[in-house]
Amino acid sequence: MTAATIAPSRSRLGVRIGLAALAVAAFSAFGTPVYARGPEGIADVAEKVIDAVVNISTSQTVEAKGGGSNAMPQLPPGSPFEEFFDDFFKNRKGPGGSSKGGERGDGGPPPRKTNSLGSGFIIDTSGVVVTNNHVIADADEINVILNDGTKIKAELVGVDKKTDLAVLKFKPTKPLVAVKFGDSDKLRLGDWVVAIGNPFSLGGTVTAGIVSAKNRDISSGPYDSYIQTDASINRGNSGGPLFNLDGDVIGVNTLIISPSGGSIGIGFAVPSKTVAGVVDQLRQFGELRRGWLGVRIQSVTDEIAESLNIKPARGALVAGVDDKGPAKPAGIEPGDVVVKFDGKDVKDPKDLSRVVADTAVGKEVDVIIIRKGKEETKKVTLGRLQDPEKVQTAVKTDEPAPEKLVTQKALGLDLAALNKDLRTRYKIKESVKGVVVTNVDANSDAAEKRLSAGDVIVEVAQEAVSSGADIQKRVDQLKKDGKKSVLLLVSNADGELRFVALSVQ
Repeated sequence: MTAATIAPSRSRLGVRIGLAALAVAAFSAFGTPVYARGPEGIADVAEKVIDAVVNISTSQTVEAKGGGSNAMPQLPPGSPFEEFFDDFFKNRKGPGGSSKGGERGDGGPPPRKTNSLGSGFIIDTSGVVVTNNHVIADADEINVILNDGTKIKAELVGVDKKTDLAVLKFKPTKPLVAVKFGDSDKLRLGDWVVAIGNPFSLGGTVTAGIVSAKNRDISSGPYDSYIQTDASINRGNSGGPLFNLDGDVIGVNTLIISPSGGSIGIGFAVPSKTVAGVVDQLRQFGELRRGWLGVRIQSVTDEIAESLNIKPARGALVAGVDDKGPAKPAGIEPGDVVVKFDGKDVKDPKDLSRVVADTAVGKEVDVIIIRKGKEETKKVTLGRLQDPEKVQTAVKTDEPAPEKLVTQKALGLDLAALNKDLRTRYKIKESVKGVVVTNVDANSDAAEKRLSAGDVIVEVAQEAVSSGADIQKRVDQLKKDGKKSVLLLVSNADGELRFVALSVQ
């Protein structure tokens, strides 16, 4: 190929330069700045807040496991190396001159200390630091390392495992720089953000990117509502702040998605709105005091919405009500769909979980529900969420004489009225009432919805049933009414309820 074929002519080059100049001029005419490498304000933000970002160093004593560096390799009997390694491990000196290589008296390897590094940031010049719970979890010792290298021992104020946040306190030896929380609700997709932390133990590192998504639910906890960013976040960035261009903290960098362990541009931060509330309670009480409604909820699928005459599908379906919870005296019942709580729209169960948890204990709130196609308002005084306790129930060992089993088929199910024999067979609590499923057609809609033998159908189309005939009667009526699906209230053996919509076609 000759030079003539790859070099543009002068006239063509001039046209290209002219078009490029016109494009830039036209773009600039709209007054929109062009950020080829990010906004200029990043350097100003970093300079302003860098001294408020700290490294978190922790140490933990763990039991050494066999097979570690202190353990003798497993060799086949008679191996020529067996005698060599036997002499080496018996004669090698350990800490304190032990002839057992520092092993414990029982012959096992000694405990060892492990160290880890993460990030955090100062929110109060008295020495209050925010970080992730997983950065300091199970640590025997926690140290805060300031930007100038000063290392100070810190104490744990409190943690919240559900949002993976922790608050530390240390005594400053000199004046500190603190940062404040911004409003994460005001973030827009595409806004520039700055992450500062301690990736791979390299020390204070500044990276920048944009807000890729908001309210991300990645199923890591009950209150997921992460900010997603493409700012480079890596191991060691955990607990570090995510800043807006005003230098306010709008998130705490917590998680990344990465098959390699390094940043691929998918990082997640707990939004500042959540962090600020959690931090306030940890500083005040040393623990979280979340609101509690006392209901079990599930999603409103299109089938369930059609059965309940709700258009469009939305809200959180109440599957069960705690007898001792605040919802019970307020008149909320299974089958109600919560669409608004304390003035905030509820699009799905996650929305309700988050807004209830964020509401003050003891506050009276309006809860708007849909019951049988009509909206109603219930007033509820919130209780306090406690950690659930697992209660094991005793099972009778005496088996009663079997009773004659009469079943009826409907909706791809074999159904029978509850009796003592069936309660014993499926270990169904006495408090559970309804019609028990004894078999499920593998090719039925019921099988796809994961109904199984031992489940108990409590209601059909929000009416209680006690026999297979009751269920068949309700299904026949719904078919006549032109309904495509039927809503079942189903209980497991322990009395936990859920709603299931099955096709009646």
